[in-house]
Amino acid sequence: MIVIPPVLLPVACLPDAEYFCWLTHAPAVTIEIHETFPKQTCRNRYRIATSNGPQILSVPVNKPLGNHSPTAAVEIDRKSNWNIIHWRALESAYNKSPFFLYYRDQFEALFMQPPVLLTDFNFRLLETCIRLISTPRTFNLTERYIHEPENLYDMRGRIMSKRPGPHQWSITEFEPYIQVFSEKYAFIPNLSILDLIFNLGPETADYLKKHRPGIGHLPGS
Repeated sequence: MIVIPPVLLPVACLPDAEYFCWLTHAPAVTIEIHETFPKQTCRNRYRIATSNGPQILSVPVNKPLGNHSPTAAVEIDRKSNWNIIHWRALESAYNKSPFFLYYRDQFEALFMQPPVLLTDFNFRLLETCIRLISTPRTFNLTERYIHEPENLYDMRGRIMSKRPGPHQWSITEFEPYIQVFSEKYAFIPNLSILDLIFNLGPETADYLKKHRPGIGHLPGS
């Protein structure tokens, strides 16, 4: 069996199942917060299953230093009612899922009062998800941008990338589970962790334990 290495992950908003597989299996996790903020990535985007198929929801941001803004300094754009739009989309997508009513209040509270910084919002959501799936997990934050990671498997540009690489899971590598719109669509793998939490509830942790990250794509594999 391949030994899962310590991993360097990007900051992510309600990240996908793959991200949580790394959180579950990696012996140590470091999250990058000092990179120059890249657009259209998991830092402010997440993917859910809706009645019309997969949908990407994006948190609008302000970059105080323009294109040179580090992720840690990026603010949430408060001019629009994006948070209400997101929450309504989540309600519509998951209201009929088995566990939405059990967890909705905790997530709704976070969406209704988002903080100023994107990273604060992301980490509050991440910590809530970790607590709800009962998988205690600690992680470190970078103190500076790591140009060339040593002894860390670099996933910063690979989680929900604009250009998916060969590391990505195939459809067959994620075991199907019943999703809200399973009667309408074939199983949609690797959605936001919310899809697992709302559909599997307490079984989410067991699901993640079954799926080791990046099988066949780790160094030495």
